[in-house]
Amino acid sequence: MRILLADDHGLFRDGIASLVTAWGHEVVGMAGSAAEAVSLAEATTPDLVLMDVRMPGGGIEATRRVRARHPGTSVVMLTVSEDEGDLFAAIKAGASGYLLKNLRGDELRAMIEAVGRGEAALSPATARRILDELGRQPRADGPEAAGERLTAAERAVLARLTDGATNKEIAATLGISENTVKYHLKHILGKLHAQSRTEVALRAVREGLVAERPPTSPDPAG
Repeated sequence: MRILLADDHGLFRDGIASLVTAWGHEVVGMAGSAAEAVSLAEATTPDLVLMDVRMPGGGIEATRRVRARHPGTSVVMLTVSEDEGDLFAAIKAGASGYLLKNLRGDELRAMIEAVGRGEAALSPATARRILDELGRQPRADGPEAAGERLTAAERAVLARLTDGATNKEIAATLGISENTVKYHLKHILGKLHAQSRTEVALRAVREGLVAERPPTSPDPAG
């Protein structure tokens, strides 16, 4: 993957650059501010931006601008902030993941690989916080118009996405290819006007879009 690193701490940037290069990825640029991150993203069109939340100029605003100009570029937040406001703002801005900087190198590598497969990069602890927050929010009475336009196949994919399943796991469960899963996810994102699969999952749970799971195909042996 072609990766842009955006963090105002040079030593941290250099360390991450060494790691991702050793893992076979290409570092296409290193930014020390939000404005520089947006400019470098424009110049290099990376596959992934690793973005600090609290960098000068605001990492969340930079994420919003990068995602608006380059929808094919994924952004993962790397931060020391455990503030839930930052977490949900980042997801709403289009971030594909939110990782604390105290994670291990092998965990970061696994998350980068997940993003490369089109999946979310969330630690189990962060995912738990999201679910806890959603549990405290009132659920909508029913799906909005956009949700009602989802096909049965798209609802099946969405239901498993909210369970935290990877593309590979969704494909195996539904008996379809990973490319078909990606095809459905693309249409789900468009219909729900969401920036990332993480935002889709949050909205699906909050708005009750998967309150009733689509039935799976019966087991011939059952």
